[in-house]
Amino acid sequence: MSIQKITPFLWYCTQAEEAAVFYSGIFPDSRVVRVTPVPGTAATKVVEFLLFGQPFIAMSHETGERFNHSISFMVGCADQQELDRYWDKLVEGGGAYDNCGWLRDRFGVSWQIVPDDLIPMISDSDPVKAGRVAKAMMQMNKFDVAALKAAYAGTEG
Repeated sequence: MSIQKITPFLWYCTQAEEAAVFYSGIFPDSRVVRVTPVPGTAATKVVEFLLFGQPFIAMSHETGERFNHSISFMVGCADQQELDRYWDKLVEGGGAYDNCGWLRDRFGVSWQIVPDDLIPMISDSDPVKAGRVAKAMMQMNKFDVAALKAAYAGTEG
């Protein structure tokens, strides 16, 4: 696996390999490429993996800090079915959901699972349309694509 100019690097206190296997089972064009134990350390491993073909590197090392919401991965979804599939898989096994399409997986990593057209709707030059979508979005945990589109069109009930 070649390193790109910018490659996400995730430092897990434990379970980097387990996390990479978990994510690889959720997203297409994803796999664990290599797991390398770091010589001279008891439990430190470097894990190279792909998600949607995007290279990632993770490390397990017990002195790492816990993840927080200041960094997250946004996954665009074509429809409600795709959104539901990723959402449900990522919260599986101990994850938790939050407001506005955010969730935290069982490893503590934050994800935003969003419809592909969310950003264009909330950045629309018509502030009324954008405002309706933002208001609807703020009331949701997992996004309801039909409700967001209805808010955008002004046909929400």
